[in-house]
Amino acid sequence: QVQLVESGGGLVQAGGSLRLSCAASRSIFSLNAMGWYRQAPGKQRQLVAVITSGGSTNYGESVKGRFTISRDNAKNTVYLQMNSLKPEDTAVYFCNGIANGLAVGSWGQGTQVTVSS
Repeated sequence: QVQLVESGGGLVQAGGSLRLSCAASRSIFSLNAMGWYRQAPGKQRQLVAVITSGGSTNYGESVKGRFTISRDNAKNTVYLQMNSLKPEDTAVYFCNGIANGLAVGSWGQGTQVTVSS
């Protein structure tokens, strides 16, 4: 059973915008905070944004003020609006549920974001 499906990535110039979407299974989405992670080549996966079931948000320092996470509870979907993109934002982006600080679901395929300078 596919639990997480990310989409919306692509190639964009520096300064541009993208909106990522993540469709999650109800079992993951309804009980947990949701987070967006990213993994650049040769680097560890890092958490960049979190939204609780109540809608509170938190961001990594490198994306604060540029990225916005949101969720649609009716659609079991979480979004990541990315503005003012930089080449260092280039990575594969993943989503997952978060409980007790840990990712709870099986990782999806992710969606590639490439920002050209």
